Amino acid sequence: MRFERDDGEDELYNTFRRLGEESLSTDVAEREKDGVFRREDWLLCAGHGLQGLILPARHGGGGRDAGAYVRAMEGLGHGCADNGLLMSLGAQILSVQVPIWQFGDEEQCRRYLPGFASGRLVGGNAMTEPETGSDALALRTTAERDGDGYRITGRKCYVTNAPLADVFVVYASIDLALGFTGVTAFLVERDDGGVVVKDGGAKMGLRTAPWGEVELDGCRVPASRRLGAEKQGSAVFARSMAWERALLLAPWLGVMRREIDLCVRHCRRRRQFGKHIGHFQSVSNRLVDMWIRWEVARMLTYRAAAELGTTGPYFFPEVAKLYASEAAVDTFTGALQLYGALGYTAGGRVERNLRDALGMTVSSGTSDMQRVIIASRLGIPWPERVDGGSG
Repeated sequence: MRFERDDGEDELYNTFRRLGEESLSTDVAEREKDGVFRREDWLLCAGHGLQGLILPARHGGGGRDAGAYVRAMEGLGHGCADNGLLMSLGAQILSVQVPIWQFGDEEQCRRYLPGFASGRLVGGNAMTEPETGSDALALRTTAERDGDGYRITGRKCYVTNAPLADVFVVYASIDLALGFTGVTAFLVERDDGGVVVKDGGAKMGLRTAPWGEVELDGCRVPASRRLGAEKQGSAVFARSMAWERALLLAPWLGVMRREIDLCVRHCRRRRQFGKHIGHFQSVSNRLVDMWIRWEVARMLTYRAAAELGTTGPYFFPEVAKLYASEAAVDTFTGALQLYGALGYTAGGRVERNLRDALGMTVSSGTSDMQRVIIASRLGIPWPERVDGGSG
């Protein structure tokens, strides 16, 4: 495994860092209070090729690999103070675009991918249900065959981008008695009959990333919008989660590094007891620990990205997601201690980043679930179901 990045990837980093600093960080504290998402920022990212970066050129993309994506998002995270925007981008690119790109037929790719790449379309991943979170494949949404199509009925929640989304990747079962083997993926459009999208309400953090509920009441979807084959939904979802868990924290590598740099600057300026606070060993040790966690998170993320370029099986996506998300929380908890009351002030950078980082330990599976998955790959089997149900 190589650790050096090539000149083109460094240029990606610098381009997106400048974009974040110069165009995507204005009025974040004010917009965060009211959960305001700016579509113009989304279009700016698309104009610089971000949404299409890993898509094939024939579908309007840049044809770059996962490592280049990490480098671009690392730069964007360093420059952009809007963590909600970073979350919305990752949610669409990794859990909507990737499954369409890798499982969709040529017509589906032509219909949706260029629109995602240009920023014209926004997508949402509709898997989680009120009664199924970590046990995602125990879903209750059904897809009944209806002539040359399907009628989908169910309710999805916590769907990032839902209030803005034009297209949803919806997972439903063609037969609940089949359990997870009956899960099938569909492409549902917002204007399809029987689709109702509702706002998801207030959140602790990541407030500029809109979320909501998607209710499907006999929504009829043509068979041409089934994503992959019947009963292939679990494979579609597994691939989507591999990419999301490997790369969702990529921008946070930049966010963490920016915070560490600011903390070092603060500790060189702030004086207590006649000396700079960085001269106190407890303070300098905290900074060192923050830097080490950032560096390890970075190596694991790039390692997971490299693994995505293989045929699998994958091991590192969950490791990278677990470690990087918890490292982010530890980084901003450490920053809070270094800044004291100033860091605890509402509307400030540190407290906002800490709230947002906590959300990253839950998104795409909680830290506890990542540990369960990693343990299973170490040889500790998953527990058997005891409820006797199909889901």
